[in-house]
Parts: sequence; structure tokens; C-alpha cells
Amino acid sequence: MTDKLIIFDTTLRDGEQSPGASMTRDEKLRIARQLERLKVDVIEAGFAASSNGDFEAVQAIANAIKDCTVCSLSRANDRDISRAAEALKGARSARIHTFIATSALHMEKKLRMSPEQVLEQARLSVRFARNLVADVEFSPEDGFRSDVDYLCRVLEAVIDEGATTINVPDTVGYAVPELYGNFIRTLRERIPNSDKVIWSVHCHNDLGMAVANSLAGVKIGGARQVECTINGLGERAGNCSLEEIVMAVRTRKDYFNLDMNIEPLHILAASRMVSQTTGFVVQPNKAVVGANAFAHASGIHQDGMLKARETYEIMRAEDVGWSASKIVLGKLSGRNAFKQRLQDLGVQSESEADINSLFAKFKELADRKSEIFDEDILALVSDESVTHDKEQYGFVSLSQHSETGERPQASVVFTVEGKEVRGESDGNGPVDATLKAIESHVNSGAEMVLYSVNAISGSTESQGEVTVRLQNSGRVVNGVGADPDIVVASAKAYLSALNKLQSKADRVAAQG
Repeated sequence: MTDKLIIFDTTLRDGEQSPGASMTRDEKLRIARQLERLKVDVIEAGFAASSNGDFEAVQAIANAIKDCTVCSLSRANDRDISRAAEALKGARSARIHTFIATSALHMEKKLRMSPEQVLEQARLSVRFARNLVADVEFSPEDGFRSDVDYLCRVLEAVIDEGATTINVPDTVGYAVPELYGNFIRTLRERIPNSDKVIWSVHCHNDLGMAVANSLAGVKIGGARQVECTINGLGERAGNCSLEEIVMAVRTRKDYFNLDMNIEPLHILAASRMVSQTTGFVVQPNKAVVGANAFAHASGIHQDGMLKARETYEIMRAEDVGWSASKIVLGKLSGRNAFKQRLQDLGVQSESEADINSLFAKFKELADRKSEIFDEDILALVSDESVTHDKEQYGFVSLSQHSETGERPQASVVFTVEGKEVRGESDGNGPVDATLKAIESHVNSGAEMVLYSVNAISGSTESQGEVTVRLQNSGRVVNGVGADPDIVVASAKAYLSALNKLQSKADRVAAQG
């Protein structure tokens, strides 16, 4: 007999809390559709009460997703919970995830509430949420550092009020596997009504043990839900990585003896989509989805692989999506083939006009490079979503001149609220000159805290993908741009970041 392990994906909520990783409504919806294709059980779509933008994203995902439970986070108060319920109205299966801190440190320093006040707030919040939806998850924030006797009282009370899932977060990544697993088991053994709920784990990666702690919570503690993100995305050192959890449980079924709904064939596509949307590049040696995850350079390893693949591979690359043909389309490909490939990549557009616009850009790119990869198409979609959103700044064209011994010059034409303007500047290099040319007109005052370049595919005619991270007045945003010309990609990325800085959406930080 095997149990079911529930995969709860929080890429769109906790993952988005990475500095600069905020996503637009359309970007979130596109990733949600890929998560549905991946067959995760629960998609935490956002924190509906934090901003109008997040509310609209949760609402759009709730209306569009049919095969997964859609969840919204809320603090333990009636306003947040009501806002979450309103956003989730269109969901076929809805969950409200409410939380309040229970560690002595958080109650005293952050909440400034007594333990009895927190207990009462937790009870009332779960009761209120349970009257709005049938599926309510409760998390004691900083649960692992909470007093176990007090935590048992809180969790027993919220289960009595109708909570259906109890999640025990290691909010600051302080746990080690054996202690965390035993902590979950202790709670389950000591709380009289613990058998009435599903137990869940949510681990952060500050000490690099998020996956190990989560698996210990499952194996030792008896948890049957894991909260995780694509690529381990998340604030600080990130969250438990979905792809690592899934493939660990799948590869070592002899040990875990658990079933999952996940379709691992779609893992790689999800990883690429999240990486290109957020600008957070996946390290080459990242387990499962890194470029080197199935590469063998050692002569001894290569010899073993040629004789018997299982000598050095415990997973098959094709099982997580690496086997898919990388070259998907070319300049002779038709519109229907292009539209089908968009659907295969989890991109669903609401209008034929969007398809036509993307196809025109695809044809233009195909004239410039002979081989079009999935990553190229996703980059086109990302660029189109920025244009489609009619944001304040848009790229038009640029010219630049550089030669050895001379200071590079750049002239950039871009739109400001639909009107074309031109910026000119010199710089230390063509990229520096280009970005200074934009800034000469915009005068944003933003500080650049990151500039990175990543080749989308492997050849010299590859599109370059540039990530620019800007900081201004306490806000940190990422902009991503892609183009075969790295200077053009840099200009697009800078304008994308400026657009995000212009967004007035206020966000409320929350962490479970």
C-alpha cells in the first residue's frame, strides 16, 4: 500500500517574494497553466489582500485553472480572509491559507501580542475562513522555533475550528532534518485531533537543507503535503525545490513508498518558464533542471554510461523533459505549427491578435537565426507580455558605435507613454553607453544592483537573455530582455525594469 503525497506549489506567492521576482498578472497566469500541466495538487496563486494586482492575479488563476486547487494566502484577520475568498470565487476547488506567528520571538517583537491573544486570533480566523470555503489551511509562522506545548494548544484549537491542513513552517531555515522530522511527529502524536487533518511541511533553504528537512518531515514526521517552488525560488536562500522533492520521492519510491499526481515530463519546461519570467538564472549544476544535471565529463563516467546507462544515472533525463526535440520551428514553419507549439509550452492566449503579433515576431527572429528553440519562443512571449501590458516605456531601436581606443557612443529610441523619444550618451562600453542614453532622458535615479547575461541556447547566434536589477526608494525589481543582439537585449531589460519601478502596486510582505 502507498500513500499520496500532495505537492503544494507556492512559486507564485512565496517564490515571488524574491527581491525583483515580482510577476505580472499575465506572467502568473502563464506559469499557473504550466503548473496545471505539471499536475501539481495545489497552486498558491498569491496573497490577494496585498495589492490590487495580486488580487487580480489570484482571481484570473482561480477562473482559469480547473484541474488543481487554487489557494490564496491571508493573514489571520477578517479583511485578508474576505479578500482571499472573493478572489477565489471562480475556482473549481478553492483553499484559503491563513497564518499567524507563534514563536515567542515573533509574538513579542513583531506582533506585540500575548500568546493568548494569538491563540484566540488563530481560532477566530480559521472559523471565519471555514464559513467561506470548505478547504482551510493554517500555518503557525516560525512554527519550528515555537514552544511545542504552546504550539500543540494552538493547532488543536484550529483543527477544532475546521482547519483541513496544518502546515508547520521552518520560516527561517533553522531546522536540521532529524529534529524537524521528530518535531512534526511529536505534534501529530501529542495533539488529540491530529488525525483529522493533512500535515504539511514548508521549509526555507537558509542552511541549504530545505529539501532534506521537507523529506524528513514526510518520512519521520508523517507529513503528506510538501510546500515547494519551481527552481527553489524564494526570498533569501529560497524555498524547498519542487523538482528535487518530486524526483527524490519518485526515484526512491522503495524508501518513501509514496505516490504523486505529478507529470515529471513537464518539469523542465516549468523550470525554464519561471527562470525566463523572473530573470533568475538556473545554475548549471542545479539538480534535475541544471544544464549539467545529466552531463558526464569524466572519462570513467562516460565509459560506464556507454556500457550501461544506469552505472552513473539514477534518473532518465527524458523523464523530466530533457529528451524533447530542442529545435522546434524554423522560418518556413506556418502559423498553425507555431500556435500548437505555444500550447505545448503552456502558453494560452485569449485572442487571435496576440497570436498574430507573436507569430510576426517569431518570423522576424527566424530570419535572423536559423534554429528556433523553446527558450526563444518563451522569450518572445515574455517580450510580448510587456508590450501587451502597454507599460510606460517601450523599446523602438538603437544605434551604437564602438572601436578600440575610442569611447563608445549610443543613441536609443524608445517610447514614453506612447510617444517616441531619443536618448544619447557615451559610456565605458556599448552596453553602458546604451543604458546611460536611456537614463539621460528618464532620470529615474535608480541604482543598478545586478546585470547578468545568459545565452538562451548553445550557439553563437543564440539570443542573449539579459537581467537588470534596479533598486530605488526601497523597491527592488528585475527586468528581463532577450535579443540576438546583446546590446538590444540590455536596453529591453533596462526598460522592463523601469516599467516595474513605475508600478504603484503596494505589496504586503508575508512569509509562511
